[in-house]
Amino acid sequence: MALAYDGAIQNLIDAFAKLPGIGPKGAQRIAFYLLGADDQEAQALADAIQEVKAKVRFCEICGNVCETSPCPICVDPRRDRTVICVVQEPKDVMSIERTREFRGLYHVLGGAINPMANVGPADLRIPQLLERLGSGEVSEVIMALNPNIEGEATTTYISRLLGPLEVKVTRLASGLPVGADLEYADEVTLGRALVGRREA
Repeated sequence: MALAYDGAIQNLIDAFAKLPGIGPKGAQRIAFYLLGADDQEAQALADAIQEVKAKVRFCEICGNVCETSPCPICVDPRRDRTVICVVQEPKDVMSIERTREFRGLYHVLGGAINPMANVGPADLRIPQLLERLGSGEVSEVIMALNPNIEGEATTTYISRLLGPLEVKVTRLASGLPVGADLEYADEVTLGRALVGRREA
């Protein structure tokens, strides 16, 4: 039988271990760091967690995280309202915003189709996307989902759904990242890079 710490410290380790990307060893390191931290630092972390739970919500229009709904992106009059970029999670919005290349609106699905995890189309914000397209103002939908099996399945599903509508459906270009070696590229990435080749 594996040894465990008593009471509160083990509860804290278990709580951290439930977070994504943190394994048992990482959870233990964080718990012991907090144990050695001064009361002010520990309280600041607890306050930050409570504040985010109390203040942060999802935008009623796009599904992004915000403190006021609709979010600042949805209400910004300078955004191009004819283009919607569809992403899986709120964090993807920030990834695209950091490029400073996109000036349209977003739509956060809240995940991707994944039968193994019992996530189907009904579990995503697809009806809200269709509702947004109903106004006829949107002329292009950019599918910017993760380039994995779930992202591909979701992109295909939504693209077929939008087929009959008067809207252009595009997807992010994909291929080899700068600095990559061909020998380490997987077949799908290399194949996409060949298909999406352009004049040198």
